[in-house]
Amino acid sequence: MGFSLVQITVSNKIKLLDSPRFELMTFSESLYDFTLPIGNGEEKPLSDFKGNVILVVNTASQCGFTPQYEGLQKLHTQYYDKGFSIIAVPCNQFGAQEPGSHAKIQEFCHLNYGLSFPIMGKVEVNGANEHPMFKFLKGEAKGLITNSIKWNFTKFLIDREGRVVKRFSPATKPEAIASHIESLILK
Repeated sequence: MGFSLVQITVSNKIKLLDSPRFELMTFSESLYDFTLPIGNGEEKPLSDFKGNVILVVNTASQCGFTPQYEGLQKLHTQYYDKGFSIIAVPCNQFGAQEPGSHAKIQEFCHLNYGLSFPIMGKVEVNGANEHPMFKFLKGEAKGLITNSIKWNFTKFLIDREGRVVKRFSPATKPEAIASHIESLILK
C-alpha cells in the first residue's frame, strides 16, 4: 500500500502529507518575505521596501570590487526619488574580505564612499549557514555553471513586486545595470 502526496497551500506555507509523518515547509514568493540583520541584533523586514525596484548586492570592504561602491552610490542618488533602493549585504565568505564588525563596515563605507543606502548586517550567502534570502535569490536567478555566488559584489535586480528579474556577476559594473533599472522604474 502506497501513500499519495497531498499539497495544501495556506498563506506562504505548504503542508506535505506523504506519510503518517506530517511536515510543514515554508516557501517564499518574493523578496518581501525576508528580513535581514541590521547589525544591532534587530532584523529589518524587506517588506519595508515594498513597491521599490531594488538591487541587492553582497559586499565586502577589502575586495578588488569594493570600488563599485562609488558606482552603486551614483545609481542610488540617480534613481532613489523614482522608487529605487540598493541593499548592501556584507559577507566574509570570499577570501575573508569583510572581517570587521558592523560598526567598522558602516564607518568604512560612509567615510570612503559616502554611502547613503542601507548596509545590513553580515550574513553568509552560500553553504549550510546561508541566509534564506540568498537561497531564494539564487533559486530565482541561476548562476553560471552552479547557482552558488562566486564572489563579492554579485547583484540581484528585483522588481516592484519583489520578484527577481536578473542576476549580475561581480564584474558587472553598476553603470551597466542602469538601463535595466530604468526599464523597471518605467513599468
